[in-house]
Amino acid sequence: MAPDGVETGSPATAGDDQTPDDEPRILLLMDAGRNRTLLAEVLEEAYRVEATSDQDRLDGAFDCCIVGERRFADAAETVRSRRETAAEVFLPFVLLVREETRESAPADVWDYVDDVIEMPVEQAELSARIDNLVERRLTSVELAEREEQLAETVEELQLKERAIDEAPVGLTIADPDGGNNPVVYANAEFETLTGYEESDILGRDCRFLQGEETSDEPRRRLRTAIDAGESVSVDIVNYRKNGRKFWNKVDVAPIRNADGEVTNYVGFQADITDRKIRERRLEVLNRVLSHNLRNKMNVIEGYVALLNDEFGADERPLSLVKIDEAAEDVIGLADTVRDIERTLSGPSETVVALDRVMEQLVSAFDDRYPEATFRLSLPSEGDCDVAVTGIVSAIEEAVENAVEHNDSPEPTVEIRVVRRSEDWIDVEIEDDGPGIPEQEISVLREGETSLVHADRLGLWMIYWVVSKAGGIFDVERIESGGTLLTLRIPAHR
Repeated sequence: MAPDGVETGSPATAGDDQTPDDEPRILLLMDAGRNRTLLAEVLEEAYRVEATSDQDRLDGAFDCCIVGERRFADAAETVRSRRETAAEVFLPFVLLVREETRESAPADVWDYVDDVIEMPVEQAELSARIDNLVERRLTSVELAEREEQLAETVEELQLKERAIDEAPVGLTIADPDGGNNPVVYANAEFETLTGYEESDILGRDCRFLQGEETSDEPRRRLRTAIDAGESVSVDIVNYRKNGRKFWNKVDVAPIRNADGEVTNYVGFQADITDRKIRERRLEVLNRVLSHNLRNKMNVIEGYVALLNDEFGADERPLSLVKIDEAAEDVIGLADTVRDIERTLSGPSETVVALDRVMEQLVSAFDDRYPEATFRLSLPSEGDCDVAVTGIVSAIEEAVENAVEHNDSPEPTVEIRVVRRSEDWIDVEIEDDGPGIPEQEISVLREGETSLVHADRLGLWMIYWVVSKAGGIFDVERIESGGTLLTLRIPAHR
C-alpha cells in the first residue's frame, strides 16, 4: 500500500490519446490521504490511475474522473467546462461523498457529474459502477471515431463524385450483368458530347452511338475485349443525337471486386475529330510531297539534263544552273520529309548501348568524311543504354549537319556522351563551323510563323525525336565560332 500523499500510477499528459498498453485512464482528483491511496490500489487492478490534488490536471487526458467532495468545491466550474468541451464524446465524472454529507450536496450536482458514490462502498459495487461508466466512455469514443471516419469517407466519395460528374471527358459506367452491358451512369460531359439526355442513355448499350460509317474493326476490338474482361482503346466513328458524326476516342476498362470478378465497365470518351482530320491531312500531304512532288521533280531534272547536254558544261546559262540547283534542293527536301516521317512513326527502338553505337557511327563518319576530324568522348564507368525511338538517326543528322554546313576545308566535330545521372544521358555535338543562324535557333524555341521559319528540317527532326522521348534539345552558338547541340535523353533502367 502506498503511503498517504504519494501519487500512484503513471501520469497522463495533456493531449495523450492513448496509453502505451491502451488501458483506460482514471483521474483521482482527491486530497492526499489513506482513502485516495486505497482507492487507487483498487482501481489499478483494471486501469491506469493518476492520483492528484491538482485540479489543473482536468485539462489532461483521462477516461473517467473521480472527484473527492473537498476538491469538488473548488473544481466544480472546471469540471463543468471540461464536460462541455467533451460534449460530443461522453466523458464521465464521479463525485465521492460521505454518507453524512450526502444531503448537503448541491441540488444541481447532476449538472456536473454522472454518478455520486457514497463512501464507504463495497469494492465490487465501486468497480461495477466505474466499469460501467468507462465502458460507456470507450463506446462513445469508438462511435465518435467511426463517425469521423464515415464523415471523411462521405466527403471523399462526394469529392470523387463531383470529379466524375465534372470531368472534362465523357464518362459512362455499364453493368455487365444487365444483359448487353446497359449504361447505369453517364456524366454531364458525355451528355454534352453526344447530345443525348440521361433518360436517353441509361439502360442502353453505348452501341447506340454507332452508325453507317462506323467501321467493323473497332467494333470487333471493343466486343472482344469486353467479352474477355480486358481493357481496350479504339478510335471509332460515332453519331450524336442530331445525326452529326464525330471521331470518338473510346477507352474501356473493367472494374473488379476483391475476388477478381468484373462488376462494371467504365468508359471514357473524347471527341478527337480535329486530330483525325489533321492526321489524314498530314498523310495526304506527306504522300504528295514524297511521291507526287518527287515524280514531278524527276521530270524537271530529266529535262534539265537534256538542256545541260545541249549547252555543254561550260556554256550553261545562269538560269539553267539555278533551275538545276533548285530541283536538287526540292528533291532533297522531299527525301528529308520522308526520312523524318519514317523515323518518327517507326516502332520504338530496342535497347541500344549508346557508347558502342557511337563508336560505330564515328568509324562510319571517318570513312564518309575523310577530310573531317571526329573526336569521341565516352563515360569511363557505367552503361549508356537508351531506348529512344529515332535517336541514332537524330545523332547522325546532327553530326552530318556539323560537317556539311562547315566552310572549313578540315572541319572538326567533337562528340561527347555524358552520364549526368542514373536517369539522364547527354549527347553533346560541338563543331567549329560558322554557327547555326540565330533565326533557326529562335524558331525551335518559339515556333514558326509565316515570316519566321527554319530552313533546316534536320533540326526539327532532332527536336521531335528528343521531345517525343520526354528529353530536352538545346542549341547554343559558341562565341569563338561553332555550335553546341545537346540532346538530353532518358537512360534505360
